[in-house]
Amino acid sequence: MPVSSRDYTEQDVQEFFDTTLTAYLTFWDSNGVLHTGYFAGPDDTDYKAASDRTSEVLAGYTELGPDSHVLDVGCGCGNYLLDLAGWTGCSGNGLDLSEERIKFAREKLAAQPGFRLSFDHGSATAMPYADGTFTHVVSQDAMCLIPDKPKTHAEVHRVLRPGGLFVFSDFLQPKEEVSERARRHVYDRVRWNGGYSLVGYQQALEAAGFEIVLARNVSAHLRQTYRVLGVTATERAGSAPDEATRDWMLGFAESCGEMQLAIDDDEFGWGILVARKKGERA
Repeated sequence: MPVSSRDYTEQDVQEFFDTTLTAYLTFWDSNGVLHTGYFAGPDDTDYKAASDRTSEVLAGYTELGPDSHVLDVGCGCGNYLLDLAGWTGCSGNGLDLSEERIKFAREKLAAQPGFRLSFDHGSATAMPYADGTFTHVVSQDAMCLIPDKPKTHAEVHRVLRPGGLFVFSDFLQPKEEVSERARRHVYDRVRWNGGYSLVGYQQALEAAGFEIVLARNVSAHLRQTYRVLGVTATERAGSAPDEATRDWMLGFAESCGEMQLAIDDDEFGWGILVARKKGERA
């Protein structure tokens, strides 16, 4: 059962991420980095470096190379796929519901010629790719936002080649029941209907035909992300150019504090998972 205040649709998710792009670029990162950080230690406060480290940690599980063809589901502004291509020489596609973020990703790609990449607007529940197109599917903190999760898992399985890897980070819902605070500041805030516990995620992927290679609970890094961003938002609110921006930053800072409490109460979490499609690699 959903834990949000109502059932959000893909259209709701698309509209949210289309309309918030400018605010997120202004506050989080002008290059469009919008994912959770993987911090070096409890005293680390460098969000940008931690975000880069998340990409590096996930890339370390992918076994990518120049012959790999990768799909990034929920690619957002395209940073992760561009990084993977730069690091490994792979080719690939990015897929996202947000037209505005796909437009931003295409502009970034046009400024960096030589990559064998494309960015596509579309749904992860009806991917515009043939069966067995990709050697790898990756994602960062996006799969949870898709209302029909089993259908998306089936689509990921379909577009992967036999033996292909699905490597991703995602938000977790450790408890079936959550407080009104968590519902308002976590689930409703990003149009998230609810998700899986770490064990539940593994079970869902196995039901879709995957073998689980790795499942890690990394919620401590999620908590530190919102601790750092809460401090940053409060500091920036003092020099905001207008009242609306200041109020947005202060509101976000308040939510950051509430999200930390939700993590402490096991109502919100973060995991890294690696799954393999059964079969021999071609």
